[in-house]
Amino acid sequence: MTDMSSMSRESRKNQLRSRIITGAPHPSSPQEEDTGQIIKKAETRTRRRHLLIFLTIVIAITISTIANYWYNRSYQYKEASVSWERKFERDDTGFVAFAHFGDNMIKYSKDGASYIDAKGKDVWIQSYQMHTPIIAVNGDYAAIADQQGNTIHIFNKEGPIGTATTEMPITKITISAKGLVAAILQSSTASHIYYYTKEGARLDLGITSYLNGEIGHPLDISLSPDGSLLMGSYIYLKGGQLKNRVAFYNFSEVGKNVSTRMVGGFHEMYDSSMIPKVCYLDDIYSVAFADSSISFYSSLDVMSPELLKQVPVEEEIKTIFYGGNYAGIIVKCVNGEYDYRLDLYSEEGNHIFSKDFSYDYAHVDIDGDNIFLYNEDSCRIYNRFGNLKYEGTFDFPVSRIGNGSFSNKIIVTGPQVIKEIKLH
Repeated sequence: MTDMSSMSRESRKNQLRSRIITGAPHPSSPQEEDTGQIIKKAETRTRRRHLLIFLTIVIAITISTIANYWYNRSYQYKEASVSWERKFERDDTGFVAFAHFGDNMIKYSKDGASYIDAKGKDVWIQSYQMHTPIIAVNGDYAAIADQQGNTIHIFNKEGPIGTATTEMPITKITISAKGLVAAILQSSTASHIYYYTKEGARLDLGITSYLNGEIGHPLDISLSPDGSLLMGSYIYLKGGQLKNRVAFYNFSEVGKNVSTRMVGGFHEMYDSSMIPKVCYLDDIYSVAFADSSISFYSSLDVMSPELLKQVPVEEEIKTIFYGGNYAGIIVKCVNGEYDYRLDLYSEEGNHIFSKDFSYDYAHVDIDGDNIFLYNEDSCRIYNRFGNLKYEGTFDFPVSRIGNGSFSNKIIVTGPQVIKEIKLH
């Protein structure tokens, strides 16, 4: 083999190697490296911009929430204007009353009832004849009974849903948030608590008691929102003296394990007191208003209610009120420059605030976070912090006041007119 042939073969090998190496990926060019860095920097800037927008929104919401909190807590309205009003036809029975119901008010009299929505329009109207109508409301359900009569009408926001007829005269009623009704009926020898469905059918549930018996005579009753628990204030005779107790009953399936259905009784702290009013604030918490104390109870254990706190009251209790997560009293001040003191408590019995005032009020209601003190021609509104939100007068007789469609509006009702008033 000649040198020339060897060189030719070697040359071809080198060319082949060159083609194989040439087929491998080329190293990134400076231009390609710059493009990748630009994309990464753009993505970083986008993420930072999104984060900045998110933080700006969070800070704005936080500032707005804090500002709104302090505004609602401390701002006092000075003026008022009428947003809308509606006049009623004259009621010749001489009795017209209102109660907070659903989103607004229910109007009832001896001749019938109607649900009035937030714009002052009648959603429904129901006629009946009663001598002394009494009402119980719980959420979207209401019951109106003829006290000392034998009829109970049951309603929801859509209209009448049932009528119950009792065998004995009615003295008190209560209703659950699901429409279950319990009524105290009185015979010549005993007191009876009977249950009725929202359609008016009587249930095979009840309590019969005697003044000189072990339980006593019921002064007041209240159903829990789901209707399974009943709280009652009972008076009974012991050693020739009249005593008072608070009793709890469980009418759910687990309550069947107790023959009498009574799952709790409290009496020692009420030896020298009367308890005219008891009420459930929600499914767990309830309150008993005595003439010298307020007692707060928990039914977290439905088979063993617990007394959370009893608050003694040394002054004369003039008025009680409750609603939502609150319960309160107004007492007569003995000394000092003010006539009255308002005390507000949470559902667990924690003291929220006390407010001294001198104002000739006739009624007090709580609706949401607002406390309304009012008489026939004026009102005062306090918030849950004890700050005065508004005080003013009206040019028509007032029967009831509650919250309106917005936080700066109130609904004021009278026998002949209802108005939504905007506060400025």
